Amino acid sequence: MKSTFSCVAAIAVGLTCCTGWAGAAADTVAQGAALKPVTAFATISDTGLRSVALFIEAGKVIQSPRCQNCHPVGRRPTQGDDLHAHVPLMHAGSEGRGSDALPCKSCHGPANHATLAPSIPSTMAWQGSSLGEICAQIKDPKRNGGLSLAQIQRHMGTDDLVGWAWRPGEGRKPAPGTQVEFGRLIQAWIESGAHCPTS
Repeated sequence: MKSTFSCVAAIAVGLTCCTGWAGAAADTVAQGAALKPVTAFATISDTGLRSVALFIEAGKVIQSPRCQNCHPVGRRPTQGDDLHAHVPLMHAGSEGRGSDALPCKSCHGPANHATLAPSIPSTMAWQGSSLGEICAQIKDPKRNGGLSLAQIQRHMGTDDLVGWAWRPGEGRKPAPGTQVEFGRLIQAWIESGAHCPTS
């Protein structure tokens, strides 16, 4: 089944940003949904099944609008929980960081404030994909920007940009759990063989 979640990029003029470039607290507790801790999966004796279960739990974050916002299928981000087109219209540009005339860093800074959305290279676009498809893409250096699993874990578990998913700004629901918990799930998934769900 395809995910119904899509991008939710930073809100433009007059509203607060849902992602930012730096400063997000890695252990900020989300309001609402929780993530199961890694220890909750210890009773699954089959390593492959445990790995899949860990990724499915992490998928609660990966498929949330907070993560989908930086992973659009097209080269243009969307925004808001209703996934509408980004205002103003943006394009990823050749490097995935906005156009030469309007790079993402023009508005994205260290604080959570009104700003334009960052774009990401199309190699990491997964909007509308199943969790199994996203998992396979995340693991594939040919489709993940050349990153190792260790680099993927660092991005998800400690990157300040990702951390904004738990501090999305007014009017938006944060990603489930905390970035620390999410990072631990991804690390445990890697350590258990990085197996992917079938759908």
